[in-house]
Amino acid sequence: MLEICFLFTTLLFLLFFYLGTGRNKRVLVVSIIWLVLISSISLTGFFQNTNTIPPRFLIVLIGNIALIAFLYSRLKAVALDYRYAMLVHALRVPVEITLYFLFLRKQVPEIMTFNGLNFDIIIGISALIFFILSQIFKVNLGKKTLLIWNIFGLLFLMNIVVIAILSAPLSIQQLSFEQPNIAVLSFPYILLPSFIVPIVISTHITSIKQLTKR
Repeated sequence: MLEICFLFTTLLFLLFFYLGTGRNKRVLVVSIIWLVLISSISLTGFFQNTNTIPPRFLIVLIGNIALIAFLYSRLKAVALDYRYAMLVHALRVPVEITLYFLFLRKQVPEIMTFNGLNFDIIIGISALIFFILSQIFKVNLGKKTLLIWNIFGLLFLMNIVVIAILSAPLSIQQLSFEQPNIAVLSFPYILLPSFIVPIVISTHITSIKQLTKR
């Protein structure tokens, strides 16, 4: 059940990001191709072998950089829809709940949950509040508020990304040796670092770029 819920959440990330970019077809096609490719590789157990040099997870990291670069190049001339951007960030709440259940299953360390050093759920909850305030109560939050919020959202995300990498059973592991981050080495949770993280980073970067325009 947890796996199905997570897959559904991943598809919602894709849907809201696609709608937020003005239904950009190239964004949709490339995202689907990457999802299918990384899922197919993961289903073979490829990433679960952590003894190789260089580590196989490096494919995910390189893919992330390439995907973020592609999305940014596509979105430079696109006005990101504020409504769907907030919905993208609101989905960080079910992601955090998933991480907590994975911790209970002993597949991720507690440090990666909201009980540890992961503050991402704050951004998810506040995004939902911002969406309700702006869309239902027509509150103008202001560019400065949204800019500061997006900067903190990006910093909180990078915080948990670093923790997750340093907690994974790789040659660079520095944290959580008693319970390493093994969930993201298998399907469907490989989609968290390989797809959801790039989508959220791209949404933040594009929003910050728009908010800082004169």
